[in-house]
Amino acid sequence: MLIYEKSRQGRGSSLLPACDVPDHPLPEKDLRAEAPGLPQVSEVDLSRHYTELAHKAHGVNDGFYPLGSCTMKYNPRINEKTAALPGFTGVHPLQPESTVQGCLQVLKETGEALSAITGMEAFTFQPAAGAHGEFTGLLLIMAYHQANGQTQRTKIIVPDSAHGTNPASAVMAGMSVINVDSDESGCVDVAKLRELCESEEGQEIAGLMLTNPNTAGLFDPNILEITRIIHDCGGQVYYDGANLNAVMGIARPADMGFDCVHLNLHKTFSTPHGGGGPGAGPVGCRAHLAPFLPGKTVEEKDGVLTLAKPAQSLGEMKDFYGNFLVAVKALTYIKTLGAEGILSASQNAVLNANYMMAKLRDLYDIAFDTKVCMHEFVMDLSRLLKETGVSAMDIAKGLLDHGIHPPTMYFPLTVHEALMVEPTETESRETLDWAIGVLRDLHQLAHTDPEALHQAPVTTPVRRLDEVGAARHPVLRYTREEA
Repeated sequence: MLIYEKSRQGRGSSLLPACDVPDHPLPEKDLRAEAPGLPQVSEVDLSRHYTELAHKAHGVNDGFYPLGSCTMKYNPRINEKTAALPGFTGVHPLQPESTVQGCLQVLKETGEALSAITGMEAFTFQPAAGAHGEFTGLLLIMAYHQANGQTQRTKIIVPDSAHGTNPASAVMAGMSVINVDSDESGCVDVAKLRELCESEEGQEIAGLMLTNPNTAGLFDPNILEITRIIHDCGGQVYYDGANLNAVMGIARPADMGFDCVHLNLHKTFSTPHGGGGPGAGPVGCRAHLAPFLPGKTVEEKDGVLTLAKPAQSLGEMKDFYGNFLVAVKALTYIKTLGAEGILSASQNAVLNANYMMAKLRDLYDIAFDTKVCMHEFVMDLSRLLKETGVSAMDIAKGLLDHGIHPPTMYFPLTVHEALMVEPTETESRETLDWAIGVLRDLHQLAHTDPEALHQAPVTTPVRRLDEVGAARHPVLRYTREEA
């Protein structure tokens, strides 16, 4: 039930103190014709309403959340305590720089830490999320080409296994998208990429967007050759940092040949993820792209931190300096773990994914059945669907009845009945064994009682929703019924 439906005329819960400053009414022309239709409820009903909503939500604090590519790891409470310190929450972005040296130090140290992890040489914290970071990085590449007189370079290469935001961000940046196929191993088809770059169209290529490890959970063994091919044809290489959780402390994007990268602080660096934000998608780049960074970056002069706009800045991507408190949380996480802990996080993420894959591969087909995956793996349920009529969607809905959030479904698009599983490093072996047992039980149920899975979930607050109808005909506002 919506809070509006619980509203009763005359009820309320606001006990505001008397106004201690002179009253200055708004001009008549600025007043509403009628009072806003806000819900009228008592404090106890309001409290119970939001507590009820909280009980219906599922997050990493409620249970296993193996959402592939999204790295839904546990968020340490110390991150929240640090971000709540008055020196961080009680500041204003227009304060004199001399009064916010601590905040500038956070941005400086976070940038330095991310540079050490990625090999990039400069960072901006303006982008508010991953896709916003993609857009920013592509604008950097476009600005670089334009500054060099290469205005014809307006095409971006995107693999067929890419995140859907990649081509969308490219189009927003004014580029046209060229798809390159994956080979049988699930990685970029190097021969087709080389053929494309050596064609007449190669002179129009601005760059390549790539996730490594890719969305199938595979590290591309040809990555150095791939980036060399792009550079040889005059392009730049963009690193989608969505899957950095598998390689941080092990391999750096810069060493793979990438020129710029966005990072999802709300994935890899344990800041909250989901619920509408805030997130953060800082963008790092090599030195040749740094003059085009948006906004202002932190510099140190004579022991004092200051903000400076890069010489050829592409402008502003967001008000002020991005979602600052998210950077505070990420820096807390990095300092808590240290270099050895960052490495261990990736190693354990990869270990957990391989453990689950090994325990399930006798029942579920692995989409690209290599001996070792990275932080996630993709199961292909095409055979199960053919044999039992039970789809990946049915298995995902069955997981809900066991208190497990479903993994990513039907992605990457190169796998028709895909379930992408990412257990993350913060899950124990006991949790993994339990989840493995649930998936094995659901596989057996598919053969013995498929109709039970067609009806799942049966224990959740709502059953199966008309997702297509909701997407095509969303109801975005509440309409009051007049008495």
